Amino acid sequence: MKKNYLNTQLWILLFTLVFVSSCSGQSNTTIASGNTIESIAQTLKENNHLPVAERIALYHRLKKEDPKGYNFKNEDELTMYGYSLLWSNKVIEAIEIFKLIVEQFPNSSNPYDSLAEAYMVNGNNELAILNYEKSLELNPYNFNAEDQIERIKYPNKVAETPAEKFGKIYTPKEYKNDLDQLGKRLMEVHPETFKFTSKEAFWAIIEEKKGLITANTTYSEFRWHCSEIIASVNCSHTSMGDFFSENEMLPVSLRFPVQTRWVNNQLFVIDPLNNKNNVRLKDEIISINGIAVSKLISDIYKHIPSQGYIETTKKHFFNTWATGLIPFALDFPATYEIRVNGEESTIILNKAKAFKDPLNDESIKRCATNLCFKILGDDKSAILTISSFNYYPWNNLTVFEDFMDASFKEMAKKGVENLIIDLRFNGGGSQESSIHLLKYLVNKPFVYSTSKTDNQEPFSNSFKGQVYYLIDGEGNSTTGHFMSFVKELNLGIIIGEELGSTQFCTAGQTICRLTNTKLVYYVANSTNETMVTSLPDEIGILPDYSVTQSIDDYVNKIDAVKKFALKLIED
Repeated sequence: MKKNYLNTQLWILLFTLVFVSSCSGQSNTTIASGNTIESIAQTLKENNHLPVAERIALYHRLKKEDPKGYNFKNEDELTMYGYSLLWSNKVIEAIEIFKLIVEQFPNSSNPYDSLAEAYMVNGNNELAILNYEKSLELNPYNFNAEDQIERIKYPNKVAETPAEKFGKIYTPKEYKNDLDQLGKRLMEVHPETFKFTSKEAFWAIIEEKKGLITANTTYSEFRWHCSEIIASVNCSHTSMGDFFSENEMLPVSLRFPVQTRWVNNQLFVIDPLNNKNNVRLKDEIISINGIAVSKLISDIYKHIPSQGYIETTKKHFFNTWATGLIPFALDFPATYEIRVNGEESTIILNKAKAFKDPLNDESIKRCATNLCFKILGDDKSAILTISSFNYYPWNNLTVFEDFMDASFKEMAKKGVENLIIDLRFNGGGSQESSIHLLKYLVNKPFVYSTSKTDNQEPFSNSFKGQVYYLIDGEGNSTTGHFMSFVKELNLGIIIGEELGSTQFCTAGQTICRLTNTKLVYYVANSTNETMVTSLPDEIGILPDYSVTQSIDDYVNKIDAVKKFALKLIED
């Protein structure tokens, strides 16, 4: 596991990115050849009241007596259990569990990395280094082990900041070697590298970028080259980690000095910032530094990852990071000269003094948590908001299940006839949460994914009324799995824009780092597909009613999609 326990909150966020924002999740139980297979990690967790030595003895006894009854080959789930102990400050217990995992998976790099971290937290740096070195021996790409060894040996060494790396220059040879390494690692790790592109096209981009390298190429320019290569794989789980690093390293003075929004193929000003003397709210920008906005957006889209050929995801990404994406795309100009629709002359903008990236969409009122439920005034309609499926058996699946159970029980009690399920902004999560919700909506048994053979039975109190689903381009990963069943089984009316995902999904992530520039990126390492294989893989789930906010809706904070759904119910 690639984490630094000394900065717990940051690494919990990284853990979420790597293991949770995926189409796959670990089950409490799975079905194989008609036999129930129990989760050994969950079994140990249920016995946390026992001393850790007795839990380990239980593991060995169950493995001896019932080797096929538990998922003893699932290293990741057992590792997650170990980290749950470490994060609960049960360090000695975590060490013993990690030692068990090392014993059970001696040829795997991650257990040694995890054990080393636990030793480091416990203050035993000698054993930490020993296990980090073993992890690195088994996996030379484990840069976390490399960094931790250096951190232990040289505790006073100050790490380079993103701002310091912005203008740093490496040699052309170092850049080109890293580009070759990037291409090879993407092919090695990603299970479907060429599903949405060809090998020839992929390597052609790499060779093109190598041809642009000069003795003056900066690290920031190199990152922009790499982003296009990674985005060309067309995989939502393969990226450079959003745009946070670029956002942090970019000097304010080089930013595009106006907050904008790309909507309905037009670029509007939504906040003039310190250019109120130059532009107004809702002015349409038609060119920047002589380049038509449509071409500029098209060029930027090449650098934004999304699933298949889905562009709605890219639109949301651009609107979140626009003041940083524009300068990267234009090679960091000193000044910005724009042309506004209806104005004869161009306008030279004042240099930026502030920015708001990442800019969150506050025009749509979101619920305070990931799960919200509200019965409307007439008691005949309700809105169920699900902003995440990020609920896992090894962590908090019961929170999701209890919320859904209570919500549908309340709807049955009130006699609700119309249900709006709002899935906008939902980045995905576990299969288990998706399946649990589907059981309230389907009227016949179903098999969820091509990797499982278990029949899912609908709940006896499944919802019998009309359902309306609100979707957008930010609905990724498991959201596509869920909506593929909605589409295929005609479980209701879909409203909004093309979803950011499909029934086919890459899953999980391997964190990688380039040798010379130390650029970190994330690569999907598995795939997961629902049984709804009739839908196309390359486009997102499409709505029955295509509805997006106009610029006036955005400025006036009108939720056009929800408004449309409520009007359908009213009519």
